[in-house]
Amino acid sequence: MQNRRDFLKTATLAAIGSGLGIHNVFAGKSGPALFSVNKLGKGGRMKMRFFPYELKLKHVFTVASYSRTTTPDVQVEIEYEGVTGYGEASMPPYLGQTVDTVMAFLRKVDLEQFSDPFGLEDILAYVDSLSPGDTAAKAAVDIALHDLVGKLLGAPWYKIWGLNKEKTPSTTFTIGIDTPDVVRGKTREVAGQFNILKVKLGRDNDKEMIRTIRSVSALPIAVDANQGWSDRQYALDMIHWLKEQGIVMIEQPMPKEQLDDIAWITQQSPLPVFADESLQRLNDVTALKGAFTGINIKLMKCTGMREAWKMVTLARALDMKVMVGCMTETSCAVSAAAQLSPVVDFADLDGNLLISNDRFKGMEVINGKITLNDLPGIGVDLIM
Repeated sequence: MQNRRDFLKTATLAAIGSGLGIHNVFAGKSGPALFSVNKLGKGGRMKMRFFPYELKLKHVFTVASYSRTTTPDVQVEIEYEGVTGYGEASMPPYLGQTVDTVMAFLRKVDLEQFSDPFGLEDILAYVDSLSPGDTAAKAAVDIALHDLVGKLLGAPWYKIWGLNKEKTPSTTFTIGIDTPDVVRGKTREVAGQFNILKVKLGRDNDKEMIRTIRSVSALPIAVDANQGWSDRQYALDMIHWLKEQGIVMIEQPMPKEQLDDIAWITQQSPLPVFADESLQRLNDVTALKGAFTGINIKLMKCTGMREAWKMVTLARALDMKVMVGCMTETSCAVSAAAQLSPVVDFADLDGNLLISNDRFKGMEVINGKITLNDLPGIGVDLIM
């Protein structure tokens, strides 16, 4: 028989996984909660720390619109009663956020006003209300809070959400736009480690990129055009050609402003078409039904795990496919996103593998497949 503490923990896990507010676990419809989870602790206050941390890329990373060798990042730590939750904000150029804007936002966040970290809905609604944007900064707070709460509960978030870690998909590994020799070298470098590749297209050498990879690998390929095709007939012709080359899905074939053209492509495409730049947050999902086959959810764009879980739920209700992706990130944010992976159709969670200075050890890619551990929270250990 469960003792009272175990029963309370089990009930709390069930409540979080179903989206209920923590304080309502033992509440009647109109009466106050009979028990508040923070009474299991000492009722302390949360303290947040944060600092810049530049991510060093192993290779020059090139997409349709730019190249780079680093990614700016801000690390966040939230401490409560001796337990620390970790989060981060990663800021690739297209996100339009900087270390300065993230730090300025985080300085406005006052978590000490909340005595109970389990009140995720109230806390993160407050964080979201502080500005209309700053999604990466909000994601950093969200991830750290989820890590903290999972640690306090003693459970990883995939379990809190009721997911089966045996159902995680293989992750893609990204091959950036480059010269044929470099592309062949990168492809050979990861041979035998991954089951599916991801290729960035959208310039004038798209077919050369695919043919180069095909000269050394027969693996399935996911393609991200990064809004690089402007003519819908050209885009559709490319998709038909790509299907013949063993490509299995297309991300963001055209600029996000050309939604009607994208819908036209999706209706005729032999491959599933996923929204990336067209999708930011939960409110965008419904409008994309019919224009895309599925959505690519990224924590840095949607403000974190809380909203990402709601986006998965809504997309499934709309009969849309789901992909979970990432920026160039440490294993902190990648492992947070990986908690969602058992319920998605595609995963692009290789951002931590592209950097040389990861501060964490978390989810792993084993034989190409996302492999979750049973560490509580987001599943990471600090290693540096």
